[in-house]
Amino acid sequence: MSDTTKPAEIPFKPVAAAGTIPVGEGRVFEVSGRLVAVFFDGEHYSAIDDLCPHMGASLGSGPMKDGVVTCPWHAWHFRLCDGAWCDNPQLKVDVFEVRVANAMIEVRVPPAKPVELPTAQPSTPSATRPA
Repeated sequence: MSDTTKPAEIPFKPVAAAGTIPVGEGRVFEVSGRLVAVFFDGEHYSAIDDLCPHMGASLGSGPMKDGVVTCPWHAWHFRLCDGAWCDNPQLKVDVFEVRVANAMIEVRVPPAKPVELPTAQPSTPSATRPA
């Protein structure tokens, strides 16, 4: 999302029919160039970035209980309400707005930020090179 894009300008995108995600589980969807994990607690849907920041595991395949998803690889726990890692709340995954409209689960996800690679600096020839 650019600095000038307001959240209201980002459209909701349908990902699945309401009722298709079992209670306590998640499913992963590609939305706006990002992998998004959507969970259902029996009453509400939640959506977070699918990739665990520890080693890139899919959070959508981990179990969810009491508003917390557990990474299936190394048992890191993330709160669905704010994306915070339970052991150190300063580390967070992105959280996305979810709604149900026309019997569809819809998620509002900003476009993926472009990856900026460092530019190579031209090498300067050494003034004195051994022959």
